[in-house]
Order: sequence, then C-alpha cells, then structure tokens
Amino acid sequence: MTDGEQRYDDGDDTPLRGYATLATTFVAGAGVFALTAWHRGLRLPDTVPAWDVALLGTATFKASRLLTKDKVTSFLRAPFTRREREGEGSEVMDAPRGTGLRRAVGDLVSCPFCTSTWVAGGLVGTYAVAPRAARLVCAGLSAVVVSDWLQYAWSATEQKAEQ
Repeated sequence: MTDGEQRYDDGDDTPLRGYATLATTFVAGAGVFALTAWHRGLRLPDTVPAWDVALLGTATFKASRLLTKDKVTSFLRAPFTRREREGEGSEVMDAPRGTGLRRAVGDLVSCPFCTSTWVAGGLVGTYAVAPRAARLVCAGLSAVVVSDWLQYAWSATEQKAEQ
C-alpha cells in the first residue's frame, strides 16, 4: 500500500482502495443499466412475484457457489487466489492473494456472499430486460441446487447402509 492509502490501523492490509474500485464498478454498472433501460423506454415490472424472487434467490445462490467454490471454475479465480484446501463435493477453498486491487478481486471471487450481490445484479438485470430468459436460466440453476441436495441425500443414505 502507498503511504496515502487509507487503512484501518498501522498493521492492517485490507485493500480499501481496491474495494472502493470494485464498489464503484458495481454502482457504475447498475447506473449504466438504468440509464440504458430508461433511454430505450424499457418498462420495468411494478412488482416481482414471490415465486420469481425465490427462483432468482436460488439461482443466485448456486451461481455464486459455482463461481467461488467449484473446481471447474478455478481458472477464473487463479489469478487472484491460491488454493487452501479441498472442500466437500466438488468445492474448493481458495484464499485471496496479492495486494491492492488484485487482493480485493481475490476477496470477491473467493467469497460466495460477496459474489452473490454481483450475480443477483446480473440476474435481476436480465429479468428486467428478458424475464422469460431469466426464468429459464434461473430454473436451470435451481435444478442444479435440487440435484445437489439429492446427491448429498443419496451419499448419506449410502453411508448409513455401509455402517
């Protein structure tokens, strides 16, 4: 960090400037979406049915886990993280690396809670522009959540049978 960069205390290496850059990018993206929607006369829904909120929420959960924890998406995280350990199923535990913006991105892409805001923004934006397509994508991701639960249930049943 440079001498002029803000810190919580003298020993803290939290990349505040990198976090600010990411937050600014998110807000700018939302702003560009809103301005584009307004300019094109997009009529946003007055309400979002509870079923669609549940579908969006389940899809956000799964997409966030896929992006931040799945082995197959490690190539996306690798420039910003290092592998700490293997998790359950096909999940891995990565930790951020580097400093500044690289570390901030590492924090983002290794945290499903952090990434979920970005995923939800993308899915909600898609829902506003193309609700049928968004529902289809969300239904697919939600089906994977159901499948995951069934896989875990099956594994638990097999383990009990072996005892």
